[in-house]
Amino acid sequence: MTIAELLNDKTKKTKEKVVTISQWLLDGSLPTDELIVFAENARDTDKGTCIEAIEFATRQQATIADDIVFTFVTNSLTEKAPRIKWESAKVIGNIAKVFPTKLTKPIHYLLTNAQDTGTVVRWASAWALGEILKLKTKHNKELLPELESLCQNEPDNAIRKKYADAIKKATQ
Repeated sequence: MTIAELLNDKTKKTKEKVVTISQWLLDGSLPTDELIVFAENARDTDKGTCIEAIEFATRQQATIADDIVFTFVTNSLTEKAPRIKWESAKVIGNIAKVFPTKLTKPIHYLLTNAQDTGTVVRWASAWALGEILKLKTKHNKELLPELESLCQNEPDNAIRKKYADAIKKATQ
């Protein structure tokens, strides 16, 4: 079965499609670059499903992400579709530890998305920024005050808690 056939299969729910694609990624039967080529040309709903599958797979094994995956999800943080932004943020949070020296661009995009009107986009951005902060990289000097400010100004308690927990762990 191809990616297109799976995504067009109306008998399967989105979650089942995500699990199937992520399993293909994890077992090596679907190369990540092949999925990305497909996703780059897909409509937003299918692109979101592909990125969610990458998120599911990288949560289990961050090292399946290579430079192509990293660049793709980083650039996807600037898309208009909220689901693409939040799934991309979650992938960045999963794989940041694999790319600690390449985080400048995703941090910039995540900080922009941390101001988004969508709660889920802000939550995913807060989580990813927190994961980056906990790595204690050179970015922390600028990132810590940014996250403290976002935490103070965030109206949603769950998002504020994401920032507060990350700040606490990063400053211990």
